[in-house]
Amino acid sequence: MRAVMLMFDTLSRAYVSPYGSDAALTPNFARLAEHCCTFDRFYGGSMPCMPARRELHTGRYNFLHRSWGPLEPFDYSCFQALNAAGVYAHLITDHSHYWEDGGATYHNRYSSWEGFRGQEGDRWAPRDVVEGLPVHMSPLQKVKGPSPIQHEANKRRQPREEDMSTVRTVTAGLEFLSSHAQRDNWFVQIECFDPHEPFDVPQEYRAAAGLSDAPRLNWPAYGAVDVDAHVEELDECRREYAALVALCDAQLGRVLDAFDEYGLWEDTLLIVNTDHGFLLGEHGYLGKNFWPMHQEIIHTPFFLHVPGVDGGTRCSALCQTIDLAPTLLDWFGVDADVEMDGRSLLPVVRDGAAGHAYALFGAHGNHVCVTDGDYVYMRAAAREDNEPFVECTLMPTNIRGFFSREQLNSAELVTGGRFTNGWPYLKCRSRTYMNSYTFGSSLWDVRSGEECIEDAEIESRLLSALVEEMRRVEAPEEEFARLGLGV
Repeated sequence: MRAVMLMFDTLSRAYVSPYGSDAALTPNFARLAEHCCTFDRFYGGSMPCMPARRELHTGRYNFLHRSWGPLEPFDYSCFQALNAAGVYAHLITDHSHYWEDGGATYHNRYSSWEGFRGQEGDRWAPRDVVEGLPVHMSPLQKVKGPSPIQHEANKRRQPREEDMSTVRTVTAGLEFLSSHAQRDNWFVQIECFDPHEPFDVPQEYRAAAGLSDAPRLNWPAYGAVDVDAHVEELDECRREYAALVALCDAQLGRVLDAFDEYGLWEDTLLIVNTDHGFLLGEHGYLGKNFWPMHQEIIHTPFFLHVPGVDGGTRCSALCQTIDLAPTLLDWFGVDADVEMDGRSLLPVVRDGAAGHAYALFGAHGNHVCVTDGDYVYMRAAAREDNEPFVECTLMPTNIRGFFSREQLNSAELVTGGRFTNGWPYLKCRSRTYMNSYTFGSSLWDVRSGEECIEDAEIESRLLSALVEEMRRVEAPEEEFARLGLGV
C-alpha cells in the first residue's frame, strides 16, 4: 500500500478550476479532478496552520482546548502509528512553522523528513543587511514588523523559479516518488507553504494573471477594508494571489506527471488538500482568524483518488480535516489506539457512505461554529472580556516563544480526560487577540453563496447540535461558560 498527500497552505477553493475558477490558470487542478473524487462540502476544523496540522495528525479537533502549539506528549499521531506498523512515512515541506516553538514536535513523528527554508518571515537569511524595502503606496500592504524585511532577505537567496522553496519541495517529492515507485508500504507528504502570503511569484505567472507592473500588493495586511474605496487595489491583490495559485498548479502538474509515468494511479492513494483559505476583501476583510470564519476561509477544496474507484466524480458528504488521519490508517490497515473525532473517507468514496451530520470549526478563543453543510451557526463569546478562557496543555509554547509567567502562575495540574488520552495536563488562563463578542452570534445560509439570515428554528437546531458535539469531544467546561452555554 502506498499513499501521497500533496498539501498546499491557504488554497482558496474559488481560485481552482474544479470549483468554478478560470481553467486557464489552473489546468492541472482540472486534470486532477478527472482522476479524483472532488468534495463539495469539505471543511477545515481548527484554525490556522499548526492547529490544522494537529488535526491532521490526531484526527481530533484542537481549537476547543488549545491555541497554536506543538503536538503534545499525550497526542496520538497517525504518522507515528504508521511508522510503528512498518509503513515508511516521509515528510517534505517548506512550511517554516515546523521549526518554531509552536510546531517543533510535528516533523519528528515521521520516519524521516526534509525541509526547505525561506518562506514568508522564516528567520533564515540574515536580515540586518536589508537596509530598506520598496515603497508601498497602499494601506492594504503589510509593511510593519520584522517579517517583511526577513522575507526580502530570504528572496535574495531564491533568484530563480527553481530556487523557490515550493519548487524545491516538489522536486524533492518527485525524487522520493522516483526512488519508491517500485517499493511498497510508504507514505509521503509533499507540503507546500504556497499560496500562503506573501504572493511572490515569477513574472511569467503574473503576466498570465494580467499583471505587468512590479508587485506592490502581494502581502495583504490583515484588517478591515473599505471594499468600495479600494476596488482596483483589491483586484490587483487578487490577481497576485491567482498568479501564485497558478505556480502551485504547475507544481501539481509535475506530481500528476509522475503518477502517469510510474503508473501510481493503479495502487496509490492520492490526497490533495489545504488547511484553510483566505479573505481577499470578501465580507470587508483581508486575512483570516480575526474575523468570523466565513466560507472563503474554512470551506476548502479537497480531492481524493482511491485506486479502483472511477475519477471525475463529486461528493456532497460533509467531511473535514479530522477525517484524514482515520482515512490513512484505514488505507494501510492500521488500527487506531484512541477514539478519533473523524472517520475514514474510504467508505464515503467507495460506497457512498454518509459524512458527518454536523461539523465544528473555529479558532481558539474566537467563534465556535457548527455547520450541517447548508447552514452555519457562529456562537460568540458571552462577555466582552472573553472569559473564562483556558489552555489545556503540557507544552506551554506559542507560535514563537513560551507562555508568559502570568499564564504559568495560573496553571493547575488536572486529571486527564478524553482529549489528553487520560494523561494529566496543565490548565491555565489563555489570551487571544481575537474576540467574537464584537461581532456577536450569527446564522448563515451557505447553500448558494453566504447570506446572514434570521431563522429561530434553524438557529435552535444548530445550537443544540453545537452543544452536543462539544459534549461529545469533551470541550472544557470553561468553553461552555465562555460562550454563555449554561450546560
